[in-house]
Amino acid sequence: MNTSTPATGLRGLIATAIFGALALSCSAVSAADPTSASVSVKFADLNISNPSGALLLYERIRAAAQGACSYYWFKTDADEARCVHDAIANAVTKLNQPGLSAVYNAKYKTSAPSTLVSQSR
Repeated sequence: MNTSTPATGLRGLIATAIFGALALSCSAVSAADPTSASVSVKFADLNISNPSGALLLYERIRAAAQGACSYYWFKTDADEARCVHDAIANAVTKLNQPGLSAVYNAKYKTSAPSTLVSQSR
Protein backbone atom coordinates (compact mmCIF):
# COMPACT_ATOMS: atom_id res chain seq x y z
CA MET A 1 0.00 0.00 0.00
CA ASN A 2 1.43 3.33 -1.06
CA THR A 3 0.59 6.04 1.53
CA SER A 4 2.73 8.78 -0.03
CA THR A 5 0.34 9.41 -2.93
CA PRO A 6 -2.43 11.19 -0.93
CA ALA A 7 0.17 13.37 0.85
CA THR A 8 1.79 14.31 -2.47
CA GLY A 9 -1.62 15.18 -3.90
CA LEU A 10 -2.40 17.36 -0.88
CA ARG A 11 0.95 19.15 -1.16
CA GLY A 12 0.31 19.78 -4.86
CA LEU A 13 -3.13 21.19 -4.08
CA ILE A 14 -1.73 23.50 -1.41
CA ALA A 15 1.10 24.65 -3.70
CA THR A 16 -1.39 25.34 -6.49
CA ALA A 17 -3.59 27.36 -4.13
CA ILE A 18 -0.62 29.41 -2.91
CA PHE A 19 0.63 30.13 -6.42
CA GLY A 20 -2.90 30.99 -7.54
CA ALA A 21 -3.29 33.47 -4.68
CA LEU A 22 0.08 35.04 -5.49
CA ALA A 23 -0.83 35.38 -9.16
CA LEU A 24 -4.12 37.07 -8.28
CA SER A 25 -2.44 39.50 -5.89
CA CYS A 26 0.21 40.40 -8.49
CA SER A 27 -2.41 41.09 -11.14
CA ALA A 28 -4.34 43.28 -8.70
CA VAL A 29 -1.21 45.33 -8.01
CA SER A 30 -0.35 45.76 -11.69
CA ALA A 31 -3.89 46.85 -12.48
CA ALA A 32 -4.03 49.41 -9.67
CA ASP A 33 -5.42 52.78 -10.62
CA PRO A 34 -2.67 55.44 -10.43
CA THR A 35 -5.30 58.14 -9.90
CA SER A 36 -6.01 56.72 -6.46
CA ALA A 37 -2.61 57.67 -5.01
CA SER A 38 -2.32 60.81 -2.92
CA VAL A 39 0.80 62.60 -1.74
CA SER A 40 0.96 65.79 0.32
CA VAL A 41 3.42 68.46 -0.74
CA LYS A 42 4.19 71.09 1.86
CA PHE A 43 4.88 74.62 0.67
CA ALA A 44 4.10 76.95 3.58
CA ASP A 45 7.80 77.87 3.64
CA LEU A 46 7.66 79.16 0.03
CA ASN A 47 6.51 82.46 -1.40
CA ILE A 48 4.88 81.12 -4.55
CA SER A 49 3.98 84.60 -5.77
CA ASN A 50 7.59 85.05 -6.89
CA PRO A 51 9.08 82.94 -9.71
CA SER A 52 11.75 81.21 -7.60
CA GLY A 53 9.20 80.10 -4.99
CA ALA A 54 6.83 78.86 -7.70
CA LEU A 55 9.68 76.94 -9.36
CA LEU A 56 10.63 75.30 -6.06
CA LEU A 57 7.02 74.26 -5.50
CA TYR A 58 6.83 72.88 -9.03
CA GLU A 59 9.97 70.80 -8.38
CA ARG A 60 8.47 69.45 -5.15
CA ILE A 61 5.27 68.53 -6.97
CA ARG A 62 7.26 66.85 -9.77
CA ALA A 63 9.30 64.82 -7.28
CA ALA A 64 6.15 63.76 -5.41
CA ALA A 65 4.45 62.78 -8.68
CA GLN A 66 7.44 60.68 -9.74
CA GLY A 67 7.52 59.02 -6.34
CA ALA A 68 3.79 58.26 -6.35
CA CYS A 69 3.83 56.92 -9.91
CA SER A 70 6.85 54.72 -9.19
CA TYR A 71 4.70 52.53 -6.93
CA TYR A 72 2.76 51.28 -9.95
CA TRP A 73 3.69 48.93 -12.74
CA PHE A 74 3.18 50.39 -16.21
CA LYS A 75 3.25 48.56 -19.53
CA THR A 76 5.32 51.30 -21.17
CA ASP A 77 7.51 54.23 -20.17
CA ALA A 78 4.99 56.48 -21.92
CA ASP A 79 2.28 55.29 -19.51
CA GLU A 80 4.49 56.14 -16.54
CA ALA A 81 5.34 59.55 -18.03
CA ARG A 82 1.61 60.17 -18.51
CA CYS A 83 1.00 59.31 -14.86
CA VAL A 84 3.63 61.85 -13.75
CA HIS A 85 2.36 64.51 -16.15
CA ASP A 86 -1.27 64.01 -15.09
CA ALA A 87 -0.35 64.13 -11.40
CA ILE A 88 1.55 67.40 -11.90
CA ALA A 89 -1.29 68.90 -13.96
CA ASN A 90 -3.84 67.91 -11.31
CA ALA A 91 -1.78 69.48 -8.53
CA VAL A 92 -1.22 72.71 -10.47
CA THR A 93 -4.92 72.91 -11.30
CA LYS A 94 -5.97 72.20 -7.72
CA LEU A 95 -3.67 74.88 -6.28
CA ASN A 96 -4.89 77.44 -8.83
CA GLN A 97 -1.89 79.79 -8.38
CA PRO A 98 -0.85 81.97 -11.35
CA GLY A 99 2.89 81.75 -10.60
CA LEU A 100 2.80 77.95 -10.42
CA SER A 101 0.70 77.77 -13.60
CA ALA A 102 3.28 79.96 -15.36
CA VAL A 103 6.07 77.53 -14.39
CA TYR A 104 3.96 74.59 -15.59
CA ASN A 105 3.19 76.37 -18.87
CA ALA A 106 6.88 77.10 -19.44
CA LYS A 107 7.92 73.50 -18.70
CA TYR A 108 5.30 71.86 -20.90
CA LYS A 109 4.98 74.63 -23.50
CA THR A 110 1.23 74.45 -22.97
CA SER A 111 -1.38 75.75 -20.59
CA ALA A 112 -2.33 73.93 -17.41
CA PRO A 113 -5.84 72.50 -17.41
CA SER A 114 -7.97 75.54 -17.05
CA THR A 115 -9.68 76.16 -13.76
CA LEU A 116 -7.94 79.49 -13.29
CA VAL A 117 -10.92 81.80 -13.24
CA SER A 118 -10.80 85.47 -12.40
CA GLN A 119 -12.29 86.17 -8.97
CA SER A 120 -13.33 89.76 -9.90
CA ARG A 121 -16.68 90.46 -11.50
